[in-house]
Amino acid sequence: FWDFLILFFCLPVVIFNEITKKRLLGDMSCRIVPFMEVSSLGVTTFSLCALGIDRFHAATSPQASTRPIEQCQSIIAKLAVIWVGSMTLSVPEILLWQLAQDTSPVSGVVTEYCTMKPWSNLPESIYSLVLTYQNARMWWYFGCYFCLPVLFTVSCQLVTRRIRGTEKKSECRGTKHGQCEGHLNCTIIALTVIYGLCATPENVCNIVVAYMSPDMSKQTLDLLNLINQFFLFFKCSVTPVLLLCLCRPLGQAFMDCCCCCCEGCGPDTTSSESSADSKLKTEMSSSIFFDKPRETPPPLLALGTPC
Repeated sequence: FWDFLILFFCLPVVIFNEITKKRLLGDMSCRIVPFMEVSSLGVTTFSLCALGIDRFHAATSPQASTRPIEQCQSIIAKLAVIWVGSMTLSVPEILLWQLAQDTSPVSGVVTEYCTMKPWSNLPESIYSLVLTYQNARMWWYFGCYFCLPVLFTVSCQLVTRRIRGTEKKSECRGTKHGQCEGHLNCTIIALTVIYGLCATPENVCNIVVAYMSPDMSKQTLDLLNLINQFFLFFKCSVTPVLLLCLCRPLGQAFMDCCCCCCEGCGPDTTSSESSADSKLKTEMSSSIFFDKPRETPPPLLALGTPC
């Protein structure tokens, strides 16, 4: 859902800015777009960590094959923690970016762009915090949004494979439960690989810009920023498709929902009429024998009806 928000809101703003050199929604988009993009990184990071913990619990559970399905309230609570935590960590992005204008000396065209500069009218304490965040933003990106999910997922997968290889190797081999766990592990690994490949260029560019920005022109910096956003949009486009393809129950449920919305996949009229007729005949035949009320409940007998 968050990937859909990124593609629905941030992608048109970036494309409009590249074509017209005007910022759609003005100063608000300069604050909301970075906030949503960083929140997307946080949601992906903490979701991968939560999935790694879930796979570890599944591997270390004493009765993995009979593990109960997690309740909806528990899942909603975890999603709330992930989303609220990600958006909370992204709040400094709202106070960090501003809309700026630049006039071309050749054509005289006014170009709008977003610059990383804290508000000057902020309170002194908040201004110092935002300025500290700006100075540590590169390493915060690299440590929290790149190293944490990759190392966490790799560690959980290695520990899970070792536990399954030593304790449950004979039980899970060739069973349906073992195949399901293998599909889930492959899904998490694939999501981590896609996220790592798409996040690597941004972290490399941030490190290069941090140490070589005085020697780079504004056009080069804008190009690097555009490449980073392209990889983010690519990740947001590939992740849902990959998840639907690798996670078979989720993909099947998605296809069923799509088929229910189509007219061609609606219920067959003739089959529904025939089922209704058979149900009516069954009720009529049953009413012949049970037309009088009984004082005691009828015994549970196999009557041989279509039901």
